[in-house]
Amino acid sequence: MLNFDYYNPTHIVFGKGRIAQLDTLLSKDARVLVLYGGSSAQKTGTLDEVRKALGDRTYFEFGGIEPNPSYETLMKAVEQVKQEKVDFLLAVGGGSVIDGTKFVAAAVPYEGEPWEILETDGKKIKEALPVGTVLTLPATGSEMNRNSVVTRKSIKSKRGFHNDHVFPVFSILDPTKVYTLPPRQLANGVVDSFIHITEQYLTYPVDGMVQDEFAEGLLRTLIKIGPELLKDQKNYDLAANFMWTATLALNGLIGAGVPQDWATHMIGHELTAAFGIDHGRTLAIILPSLLQNQREAKKGKLLQYAKNVWHIDQGSDDERIDAAIEKTRHFFESLGIPTHLKDYDVGEESIDMLVKELEAHGMSQLGEHKAITPEVSRSILLASL
Repeated sequence: MLNFDYYNPTHIVFGKGRIAQLDTLLSKDARVLVLYGGSSAQKTGTLDEVRKALGDRTYFEFGGIEPNPSYETLMKAVEQVKQEKVDFLLAVGGGSVIDGTKFVAAAVPYEGEPWEILETDGKKIKEALPVGTVLTLPATGSEMNRNSVVTRKSIKSKRGFHNDHVFPVFSILDPTKVYTLPPRQLANGVVDSFIHITEQYLTYPVDGMVQDEFAEGLLRTLIKIGPELLKDQKNYDLAANFMWTATLALNGLIGAGVPQDWATHMIGHELTAAFGIDHGRTLAIILPSLLQNQREAKKGKLLQYAKNVWHIDQGSDDERIDAAIEKTRHFFESLGIPTHLKDYDVGEESIDMLVKELEAHGMSQLGEHKAITPEVSRSILLASL
């Protein structure tokens, strides 16, 4: 096992009806900005629950944060925070709203051009406003981590940052919020959570037995409940297990002391920036091809994955690896998610542009061994057609 530090200060408030706890989680004199996405939070009644729980506190609202939060929109929120002298940010939504809120929290006190936060991976952040979340869409794990991803539409760039200052102070996880999600979003969330786990698990063995057992258990849970939840979306137990699995997938626990990959995410980000393909779907496109391409470097963990996650223990090493990758692709497709670029009208003529964007964004040495060069990324993208 590799050396590691593990720190996570987020207070999780989990269960049905817990939004009312906002009254005890926030100080009475807080000046709050409630940030959310489109109309779903309003239509489902979640915003009304939040307003009721805030009571007579001074609060303001900022809506319209996109599924891939844009820098341009978020900078408008930054201006509102400054104008209204807000001192607490409350994100009501899924990972995009939470990621966007984290950026706002860091950008408000930032001295300089806030895009530098993304360009420097958050290293220049010295402070941030406190953030709380009310999770409505399990997927990204942003409710319990220090990560954020933001898109700058004007230059078609999707970048991420990490910093301890943007850990949520608290996150309210009410599984009943899963009931009203569109099936497409729910399926995307299952895939996103699944690949968060594989990015930390399908690398190379370092005898991280605890991390591996956690990761394999979470993967098996998603394989079991993902299709069931799409058929029975108002099943509280399925929804609760999915919500907690998605949080555990990226709260730092299974990634502590083990090598991590993240190449699937970096390549996927370019697909979203260029073509607007849902984040979860870009991951489902790239992962199977990346695993095939990196099968020798990942051989030990792929065989472990085949045996412990998919229960494949017959055949040669190559046959077992092939079967595990094929089962992975089939799992994504069983959720209604196409796994080839052609399914999204992206052809071979776009590959050069995507590779150039990866290079322009400094993504020339990806993967756990830093061996996924632009040419390797090109091969992965071509295999994804």
